[in-house]
Amino acid sequence: MLHIINKSPLQTRTLETCLRTMQLGHALLLIEDAVVGATSGSATEAQMRQACATFKVYALQPDMDARGLTGRLIEGITLVDYGGFVDLTLAHSTSHSWL
Repeated sequence: MLHIINKSPLQTRTLETCLRTMQLGHALLLIEDAVVGATSGSATEAQMRQACATFKVYALQPDMDARGLTGRLIEGITLVDYGGFVDLTLAHSTSHSWL
């Protein structure tokens, strides 16, 4: 399953809730304001580093670029472009968009 989060972890607990429900073989994609959670120095850095040890974690590069955060990407998180986003949805039989 591909989990897609678009809300900032500074505004909601969606990322935290999602990480608790993820299982082996699942992947996480951060888009829009959720990419804040993919940055070093963020309040969620420790959680994200732990998630990277167990799951594949991705962040949408255009959203990172738009927010000037690309240089602060946490090691272990893979940047994807829009084509990569599509590839991830095709690679996973189901996806869940966290609202």
